[in-house]
Amino acid sequence: MLDDFFTRALVAGVGIALTAGPLGCFIIWRRMAYFGDTMAHSALLGVALSLLLDINLIVAVFVVASLVALLLLWLQRAGTLSADALLGILSHASLSVGLVLLAFMTWVRVDLVSFLFGDILAVSRADIDVIWGGGLLVLMALAYLWRPLIASTVSEDIAEAEGLAPKRARLYFMLLLALVIAIAMKIVGILLITSLLIIPAATARRWSSSPEMMAVLSAVIGAFAVIGGLYGSLEFDTPSGPSIVVAALAIFVVSLLPLGRLNRAVSEGETR
Repeated sequence: MLDDFFTRALVAGVGIALTAGPLGCFIIWRRMAYFGDTMAHSALLGVALSLLLDINLIVAVFVVASLVALLLLWLQRAGTLSADALLGILSHASLSVGLVLLAFMTWVRVDLVSFLFGDILAVSRADIDVIWGGGLLVLMALAYLWRPLIASTVSEDIAEAEGLAPKRARLYFMLLLALVIAIAMKIVGILLITSLLIIPAATARRWSSSPEMMAVLSAVIGAFAVIGGLYGSLEFDTPSGPSIVVAALAIFVVSLLPLGRLNRAVSEGETR
């Protein structure tokens, strides 16, 4: 069954969507979209270090993204600059340093387009094992952290008073986000990872009456976006990664229609 490249792409893409959806909900709730973008941009620096040091690509990207997240936390505590200024500096600096390092490595041929925009049609069975294995690990960890993350999203002071260690939960969440970026990079690329995290979650928010429902719906919407984007890419001969994001955008636009608001009203009415 997995001998066909298109089937492998579908299985891999759905695996990423099911993992990215629930994480994206916390990015929406915590208003961390720019933070996710910064971590995604740092992935290119991870790619450059992977090629330079001859280490596993996913491990290198995960380590670099995690270090960028920790550096951001440290700089925020130092209070030298505002959060958005720090995010802007780290985002563009890590992306630029990665590009410069790749330019210096003249002995290595690098397909920048595949790293920036993804190459889901080239995934292998080994990639699928990593995606689904890593995705299951992320979802299990997120389920364990669900209560402290939800509580700290509402109020960090209340979460601290209840002994839920919100700062530690936030750190673990950042590490989970770094792991998802590392395993998703091959699917939609560095520049489009944030879209797969944010758009399905933003769409699900309009049709959900509880955090749990939003997490499930965002995963389902992301899976439909992957399927629709890949079939659209096959039909119209368009790039697969951007096609997935366009499909997710189309679903989001549908959610903005009056029918989407009506469905949400009905859903809220049924829960009362």
